[in-house]
Amino acid sequence: MICGVDEAGKGSVLGPMVIAAVGVTSESVLDGLGVKDSKELSPGERERLYAVIRKKCAVATIRLDAQDIDAVRVEMTLNAAVARAHAQAISKLSPSCAYVDACDVNTFRYAEMVKGNLAAPCEIISEHHADQKYAVVSAASIVAKVVRDRAVASLAKKYGEIGSGYPSDPVTIRFLTAYIGKHKTPPHIARKSWKTVSNLLAQQSQSHLADF
Repeated sequence: MICGVDEAGKGSVLGPMVIAAVGVTSESVLDGLGVKDSKELSPGERERLYAVIRKKCAVATIRLDAQDIDAVRVEMTLNAAVARAHAQAISKLSPSCAYVDACDVNTFRYAEMVKGNLAAPCEIISEHHADQKYAVVSAASIVAKVVRDRAVASLAKKYGEIGSGYPSDPVTIRFLTAYIGKHKTPPHIARKSWKTVSNLLAQQSQSHLADF
């Protein structure tokens, strides 16, 4: 078996990061399906392909919620945490070879980081933009994106409109600003170790001081 690994939500300030591994006996299994980098697909197309991938391939996912990411960042860098999660997803499928979307500027170093977290031998091919080069990694990117989007939609049912969860999303920032303004603390679904959160807390503190 060969597998592809990718993640969704690494840079998000709200919600989980999801790592997905998709395993196939041959990449020809994915021929003709229209699998490509999840960012190039509409939500409807991702959902359709997700169902097909689940039927045709072996699939494993790892979910790290906001508090998990905050806890792990005390021990290691985010890249190291992603490498460990990539290895955990790979280990669930036990392939002989895995293609990973490198989360480090140095692709060789990232491959070694992933290998260092594996209990069984597996060839690691680490490349930038692997989700655009290899169909099996594209498939993993689709699975990770769909699983994360479903998780964010579930959180929105509880918290209201939270946007995509990324710092670049004005809806997400409006939600965070309003929540912190009301509760004086970030929501449970926010990554408190992110500068976005600490900056908003500092702004709230400054505005309260200005009231005196």
